[in-house]
Amino acid sequence: MTVTGSLIPKTEVETVTPVITISAEDIHSRGFTSVADALRANSFSSGGVQGGETSASFTQGAEAVSMFGLDPGYTKYLINGRPMSNYPALYNGSDVFNSISGIPIDAVERIEILPGGSSSLYGSDALAGVVNFVLKKDYDGTTLRVRGGTYTEGGGSSIRASLSNGLRAFDDRLSVVTSLQYENRDPVWGYQRDLTKTVNLHGYSAPVASRDYLVYGYQDIANNGLGKNGYLLPDGIDCSNTTTQFGGTEGFQSRPGSGQYCGSLYSPGYKTIRNGKESAQLYSRATFDVSDSFQLYGEVLYSREAAEFATGSSYTWWGTGTKYGYYYDPDYDSLLNMQRAFSPEDIGGGGYNNLLNKDTTKSYTFTLGGNGSFGESWDYDVSFTRNESKLSSRSWVRFADKINDFFDQTILGEQLGMDPYFGNYPIFRPNYDAFYSTQLTPEQFASFTGFGTAHAKTWDNLGRVQLTNGDLFALPAGPAGLAVAVEVGNEGWVYTPMPGIMDGEIWGQTDVGGAGHRVRYAAMSELRLPVASMLTATLSGRYDAFKAYGQTIDKPTWAAGLEFRPIESLLIRGKYGTAFKAPTLSDQFQGLSGYYTFDTDYYRCGQDGYTPGDVEGCDYDSVQYFGTQAGNTDLEPINAKTWNLGFVWAPAPNLSISADYLFWDIEDEVKQLSADQILQQEYYCRRNEPGSGVTSCDNVYAWVKRNTSNEALVSVFTPKVNVAKQKLELITASANYMWDIGNWGALNFSANYTSKRKHKLQTDPSQPFIDLINEPNANWVYDSGPKWKADGAIGWAIGKWTSTLYANMLGSTPNYLAYANDDFGYVHSSGARGGKWGTYTTFNLGVDYQAMENLKLSFQVNNVANKMPDDQAHNYPGTSTTPYNSALYSALGRSVFAEIRYDFSK
Repeated sequence: MTVTGSLIPKTEVETVTPVITISAEDIHSRGFTSVADALRANSFSSGGVQGGETSASFTQGAEAVSMFGLDPGYTKYLINGRPMSNYPALYNGSDVFNSISGIPIDAVERIEILPGGSSSLYGSDALAGVVNFVLKKDYDGTTLRVRGGTYTEGGGSSIRASLSNGLRAFDDRLSVVTSLQYENRDPVWGYQRDLTKTVNLHGYSAPVASRDYLVYGYQDIANNGLGKNGYLLPDGIDCSNTTTQFGGTEGFQSRPGSGQYCGSLYSPGYKTIRNGKESAQLYSRATFDVSDSFQLYGEVLYSREAAEFATGSSYTWWGTGTKYGYYYDPDYDSLLNMQRAFSPEDIGGGGYNNLLNKDTTKSYTFTLGGNGSFGESWDYDVSFTRNESKLSSRSWVRFADKINDFFDQTILGEQLGMDPYFGNYPIFRPNYDAFYSTQLTPEQFASFTGFGTAHAKTWDNLGRVQLTNGDLFALPAGPAGLAVAVEVGNEGWVYTPMPGIMDGEIWGQTDVGGAGHRVRYAAMSELRLPVASMLTATLSGRYDAFKAYGQTIDKPTWAAGLEFRPIESLLIRGKYGTAFKAPTLSDQFQGLSGYYTFDTDYYRCGQDGYTPGDVEGCDYDSVQYFGTQAGNTDLEPINAKTWNLGFVWAPAPNLSISADYLFWDIEDEVKQLSADQILQQEYYCRRNEPGSGVTSCDNVYAWVKRNTSNEALVSVFTPKVNVAKQKLELITASANYMWDIGNWGALNFSANYTSKRKHKLQTDPSQPFIDLINEPNANWVYDSGPKWKADGAIGWAIGKWTSTLYANMLGSTPNYLAYANDDFGYVHSSGARGGKWGTYTTFNLGVDYQAMENLKLSFQVNNVANKMPDDQAHNYPGTSTTPYNSALYSALGRSVFAEIRYDFSK
């Protein structure tokens, strides 16, 4: 057999590299509703990720996994051993990754997880590990599965139906497996959970209602200058005309130290915390035996998914600041701004249901190939694979001219000149009664809002030829094995922002486009040598090259491993190798974008005698300039050295135990330099001093532009560069035990555990290494996750009944106050403390009943105890609208499912 981690067929299940297998039965019995659920529950998946509970994230419609707290893009995903296409949009707005939401869970035979760097076999991206989704290749008969469920707290009701069929013909020479799957799921809204339906009512500070109607700014300038900055509730306004908004919860509010305004404790609940989804997948695999030594095969997987989500009232508003910066009101002698949130009553009809954003992904992977044998022991496989993924991201928008014109006409009125103090800000006498009036009509709201659609696409073509020989030549302990392969292909990425967003026609939003394509080719080999009865050596090497627009990036990688079996039941294994990740197409070819911002001009401060460490009093400690950023075609690969050492012990036929120590030393990671770093380096370059060395002086002079007449700072370009380093060490362990208890059936125990020993990051050579485990701020910012994670299951089978209790445990993580103050010992004036949230454990329980030979009934309860991170709210301020760490914990609560499986062929 061939498993993930080797190209050479072999008889041993455990080899030099640890592989965790999640079977189709595991997926079903443990209650996983998607392959993303199955992977996130695994102890390897300890890092935090953005998803449906991360409102307004860049890829809210996608599903990602972080292995060991490393970037989601550091994991190589395969379908039946062939690479998946990348998701068309970018994680965090900058990183390429794979979304795994389009894999039909009912078509999965097993998932193989290979931790550690494996570029010598699988090429670029295989830094954190490799995940192979093995779909059904052999099936008999026809099976219908229908599954429905919901959350006991409300929302998220779903129905899933799948039909699988296996067909044989022409004396079994033709075999066809086909699986169809359809799923529909309602969203879960914030207002359906106590934890998310309001601002934080249980924080260490008093709850602060959302600022739905607010006027704020610098007041009574003649007497106070710019010294009085806060909220202004205009004369005669008491919020009584707003009380119909947000379900009747809007009203007068006061915030100590800031002022009075109109708001609601409940407006934050109008966002989704789990996407609605409608999806359909078709998978089919066909093989035809042309002869005893030659087989043709073909595979196709098509997926269409539409994910719907709402970002909530915090992102659904209008304000004067975008157009004017400030306006001057002579009646109050104040520079002011006003802002207004839009309520469900403003929207009309279905309220925020009418504003659901929709990410529609259409993807396919198509493979044609042939395999066979020749000579005495040679096997070959020739294939061509085409992957393509298209994304249409439909977002609710405000049209800039229309929304500004509407409020200019109805609220601000005629401009009366420019302010008397600076001459930069328009003078208005707004109609505040109208601003604080009753809701808009749906027609008014529709007059300045609508939808815009961004389009993105990734594609790749890959031709591959592989030769294997399991009996290359004889050695004292057995035959040597060899695999060699060559690959050639091309890949592309294009992202087209919605019309109007790049030139200011869309209010309050921005985006960045880009496109690129390249040719890639690779050659690899693997040699397995049983050098002694107890010792087997494995060597592998690979060369990858990427060619784009006349520039070639290439990288050789290698690995060497040993398997030592002093006794039949014990394997001691170790491997050392190199790994890499090629620059992504978006890192290289993302388009140019710009923005105005402020920073310290260290060079001009230096001319006045100041140093970068002390600029207090410098006239140039905060100067405005135009910042730009774009892709960098000169990026080099991310490089890593990896090794693992461990053992597998099976002291009895029904018991196995394994443990491995894994190590990564990653260099040349891609990070975006800040303007502050570049301006500091410019200071040293112009003084002929080395400085931090974040980049060369030639780059500094090219990236920093100054006025030639007075040396005033004009612009700074902040590119992505190969500058960061990361080190990670961890232990993984697993155990499996089966116990036959006679008339009482059989019990099956399994457990997995992962513990990080070290995880450090150096953002650039001028900075010390950051401890991503023990420094609370860094742990949050880089989504490193808990130090340890574990999962386990107990299965019981007796007669027609089977049941499984599954547990998932998340180790302690920094709480909010520890993160915000970067101090586990921090004590707030309220008495709330920095520290850690304790171990977080959830349980799933499933029961199957074989009612008839061809009929199975299943019932599943996920999160049996209805555990949610409610207690985290006490460690957040009263201003928080998401008082829990949504990257690691879930507020969805208990879900229940029932399934019927019917086999037509029995």
